[in-house]
Amino acid sequence: MAEAVLIDLFSLQMNSQNNGIQKLLCSTLERIEKGFSASAPFVYIMCYQTPRSERSSEQDSVLKVISSFQTLKKGIEVVCKTSTAAALYTIKQKLDEKDLSIIKIILPVQRKALMEVFIDHLFTAVYQFQFEDFGMDCEGNNLQQIAEPQSDIQTLPAHEMELIRSEIQTYLESLPDLKGKLTILKSSLIPGHIFLHGFTTRTGGISYIPTLSSFNLFSSAKRRDPKAVVKENLRRLANAAGFDPETFHRVKVNHASDVWIMGKPEPDSYDGIVTNQKGVTIAALGADCIPVLFADPVKKACGAAHSGWQGTLLGVAMATVNAMITEYGCNVKDILVVLGPSVGPCCFTLPQESAKEFYNLDPKCVRQFESPTPYVDIRRATRILLETGGILPQNIQDDSVTDHNQSLTFCTACHPDTFYSHVRDGTNFGTQIGFISIRD
Repeated sequence: MAEAVLIDLFSLQMNSQNNGIQKLLCSTLERIEKGFSASAPFVYIMCYQTPRSERSSEQDSVLKVISSFQTLKKGIEVVCKTSTAAALYTIKQKLDEKDLSIIKIILPVQRKALMEVFIDHLFTAVYQFQFEDFGMDCEGNNLQQIAEPQSDIQTLPAHEMELIRSEIQTYLESLPDLKGKLTILKSSLIPGHIFLHGFTTRTGGISYIPTLSSFNLFSSAKRRDPKAVVKENLRRLANAAGFDPETFHRVKVNHASDVWIMGKPEPDSYDGIVTNQKGVTIAALGADCIPVLFADPVKKACGAAHSGWQGTLLGVAMATVNAMITEYGCNVKDILVVLGPSVGPCCFTLPQESAKEFYNLDPKCVRQFESPTPYVDIRRATRILLETGGILPQNIQDDSVTDHNQSLTFCTACHPDTFYSHVRDGTNFGTQIGFISIRD
């Protein structure tokens, strides 16, 4: 059973002179009222608003119709916007506020293919959509009176698809920054005249869901932030940092130690990337797991790795270092390593059996080892493995640096206003990144 109903009047001229469309809306609301007798759903009516007008005649006509539906009217909202992208995104925000995910869309049959493209860009697999047509086309003609109904139209031409993408992009670009200005943290260890790099925080983007707000940089089927929003956040980051978002590559996380050497065939999954190519930006994700950046100013090569507790034990950091040595002839003593914001030993626990592996590496990596869930320091473990592999201690920047003004390895769980955290926020968490590229 649908939790919400979206009535798409966007392409229909809903005004006081068009009694046919008013009757259509009235009969649609009657069907909804009868079909949801047990509990009335939330109903969103989407209609067109003339540019520069605060309230349209369409909206007045809709309000007049819904006033007679006592059961539904408390749950009906009218959304009038100048574009389909703006209207749908506004409705998505309302759905997310109420944590609704099963939606029926009632619309003219010719709008279905178009609406499916918008939904594909603005929603994720968290949502389920059902479609029902009015029995009327976009001009308000009754399809039962037309000899050849066009309900078989299911796909849009490529140029129309591009117009939809452009409309969505234009709208998202117009949205204001949320939660403050975009902030990029930079390391003093990595030479800025050779490398462009940084670590993101959660401010300055357009993601509005509380645990994803506002600069989320990863979309998945389990989260409500769609790829279009993440793409806009990335565009804003690229503009601020000075890289090309079209040549941006992030790790495909598998919580292991595989490394992609850029220029070779790309694996299905990998937690590290290395490159010596100019003009490309590589990145590692993090939301408690450590985003680790690597830079060799001598050979002008760089790397990025996602190091969670499993990847740390599997040696993803040294796997990235070794790839740089093997592929680009780097000297291990020249490689600089920066550990980004990640969950600290103050907040991260593991079952004792898993914590035991860190204890065996160094007892100082584990606190309260005798408890069922000891506290674990994955940063210390990463430093130990890097130093064992030949990285110079002074070439590693983490939370052990004596000058705290130089540290970028903040605890993500302890700073809810600045960073995302899976440990703190649960499954619908946001993602920050560490990124690096070689300057031209």
